Amino acid sequence: MSHQTYWQSLDYPAIVADHPIGEAFTRFATTTSRDELRARQNRLFLRCVDRAWKTPFYQRLWGEAGIQPGDIRSLDDLSRLPSFDKSDIMASLERNPPFGDFAGFEGYPDGQRPPVMLHTTSGTTGSPQVLLFGPKSREVQNLLLARNYQFQGLAPDDVVHSVYGHGMINGGHYVREAVTRWTSAVFLSAGTGVETRSAQQVEVMKRFGATVLVGFGDYLKKLADTAVEMGIEPGRDIPVRLISAHLGREDRAAMEKAWGGAKCFDWYGVGDTGLIAGEGPDRDGLYVHEDAHYLEICDIDTGAAVAPGELGDMVVTCLFKDDLYPLIRFNTHDVTRAIPRPSSIDVVFQRVEGFLGRSDNMVKIRGINIFPQGVGAMLEHAPAFAGEFICRARRDATGRDSFAVTAETTADTAEWRDIAAFYGEVLKRKIGIEVEVELAPKGATAGLTQIDVRQKPIRLIDERY
Repeated sequence: MSHQTYWQSLDYPAIVADHPIGEAFTRFATTTSRDELRARQNRLFLRCVDRAWKTPFYQRLWGEAGIQPGDIRSLDDLSRLPSFDKSDIMASLERNPPFGDFAGFEGYPDGQRPPVMLHTTSGTTGSPQVLLFGPKSREVQNLLLARNYQFQGLAPDDVVHSVYGHGMINGGHYVREAVTRWTSAVFLSAGTGVETRSAQQVEVMKRFGATVLVGFGDYLKKLADTAVEMGIEPGRDIPVRLISAHLGREDRAAMEKAWGGAKCFDWYGVGDTGLIAGEGPDRDGLYVHEDAHYLEICDIDTGAAVAPGELGDMVVTCLFKDDLYPLIRFNTHDVTRAIPRPSSIDVVFQRVEGFLGRSDNMVKIRGINIFPQGVGAMLEHAPAFAGEFICRARRDATGRDSFAVTAETTADTAEWRDIAAFYGEVLKRKIGIEVEVELAPKGATAGLTQIDVRQKPIRLIDERY
């Protein structure tokens, strides 16, 4: 039996034909008709369905829903298939340790399975999940992220500083592969604040002249503050001109100001899928890369498709994962809404507003749905708000639930009472119920949010259970 190497398992011409990059992508995204796009999606989708039927996970999932081979003939039949989520993947891992039965190893004859890359999620929403990639699906993921960076303005001579984590976590490895394999930019793989402490990161950026920052917005803002504390001026001493980050609901203007006027872009994806959508040069919503993903926005409670502009879970079908771990109707439980207005730059792809919170991290307080990640955006323009916060869900002895927010502030303690009252009024108006507000000095919530050690800070502590 001989080894199947990574490079032998790839067909680069076929990959870039299905998923153009660079100027070819811009032409494709602005000249392809919706009918042409649908035909391409259909062709790729059916390849994935064929692979899924060779996978025990889908044989069980679809069989239990009464679906038989041959029932799914096009994307028009997609809604007949059940969606699944991380809990189903974790159950698969429990039944079939250590790899689960969702990758589809069994679908290959002996000696013909492609190489496998194993990573895990960060465990932000529970136990870390196994992520498995074949060479084809891995390289398409890399290409999609690289072309998104280029669409946002990444140039061949840029120096990219990354604060994504490494170890077993997928993020840092995936971003490094995207930049180093699909662009000419120089890549600085700094990692999180645990891997490379914040002050050292700032020194690295200054030494090598970082022009692009990539990572999670919370930590990138912290690095700007660290630079100032060190007497280093972002934008002048560190010539950053572009930031491509997971902004969530953070204030873009504050991020750009902190980094000396650098232009800031958002993008969205999850570990299983890689990049799904990203802002373009117009910065008017996130374009779904529809040649690679078919995205549905579904009602959080019923799973039915929502009307354009309504909030719902993002349910994604990857149109390129036809080697290992096919992904068909995966419910991310990340919440967004579609943007129905036309693109000002003539891109044919649909757009979404971006990450607006998690439905499985949503808390219901006295009948009101609250997304803790959105609290920062509600306070972003409030006076003396330092940008960091932690939320708590509480229940008193009578069984009455309440919602509390601890917000960091730059104000003097003498002003805290008035500021807390003002923040409370803002949150009551935006959320719809009374919110208990507690103030803390800048940096005081770091131990709870773990912003220095986690790629995605904790924003909710549920004290009711």
